[in-house]
Amino acid sequence: MNGLLPSFDAHRFVVAPWTTDLPTYGWMTLMAFLVTTACGLVGNYLILRRMALVGDAISHSVLPGLAVAFLISGKLTLPAMLAGARGAGLITTFLIEFLHTRSRIKADAAIGITFCSLFALGVVLINVFASKVHLDAECVLYGELSHLVLAEHSLGMPLPVLVMGGVALIVVVLIVLFYKELLITSFDALLAGSQGFAPGKMHLALMASLSIVIVAAFESVGAILVIAMLILPGATAQLLNTRLPICLVLSVLHAAVSAIGGLHLSLILGCPMAAAVVVAGTLLFGVAWAISWMRQRARTIVSDIHAVVS
Repeated sequence: MNGLLPSFDAHRFVVAPWTTDLPTYGWMTLMAFLVTTACGLVGNYLILRRMALVGDAISHSVLPGLAVAFLISGKLTLPAMLAGARGAGLITTFLIEFLHTRSRIKADAAIGITFCSLFALGVVLINVFASKVHLDAECVLYGELSHLVLAEHSLGMPLPVLVMGGVALIVVVLIVLFYKELLITSFDALLAGSQGFAPGKMHLALMASLSIVIVAAFESVGAILVIAMLILPGATAQLLNTRLPICLVLSVLHAAVSAIGGLHLSLILGCPMAAAVVVAGTLLFGVAWAISWMRQRARTIVSDIHAVVS
């Protein structure tokens, strides 16, 4: 190693992941893409609703939901985990709304109180019942994509990839089916209510979907990194365009580039891939911000020129 960075090996870092090591890194990259796609699509609506921090809250509060689901069901199965995550997400949403609307507590403070309290409860439950629940707190917090090679396979692919692919597909289908309802309730809840679109039900449905996406992503990227994946694709896309359909497509493109870039970055730096995917996504956000700033600067210059000429 020379200095802070290892010597660059083009074959090892660029060629091998797509040739000799494809059976390992291919699944890792696909999983990162599916997680970031599902999170990014849902995240677009969270950003439009100014609820990005609610995604943070639910990603943390899902933790006690998983532990409680195990204690009730007696086994750690996917249906139990999804039920626990969905219940925890809905409880989190209810508590935030209750604290905010029934007291003088501001929305941001209500979010902080709720997710800190529930996350702490989850940590306590995991530590107390660790021998029974078999939940690895470090994996839940930080995730580990490399564990995919050891996972059980189904239909010729690792089971977590199959599950995450199903969740991502469900998210896409729900967005297509309820695009109009999600659009109007995200931009103007009062107008949506007057048109009979039931914004409250759409809000709860969005939170339930968010909870399921988070628990499906837990094993691979953890509770902390999933927060960035909920925000970065949508934020990057909305810097580049204001039309929601285009933003959704750009979010998927952001997910693909982040996953591939994160793989190569993790190999070069020798760091966990989930974190590298977020770093790659952040770099893309920086590029989008620079493009947006230059566009705004160009508009200002053109406007000043027109004002002088006229």
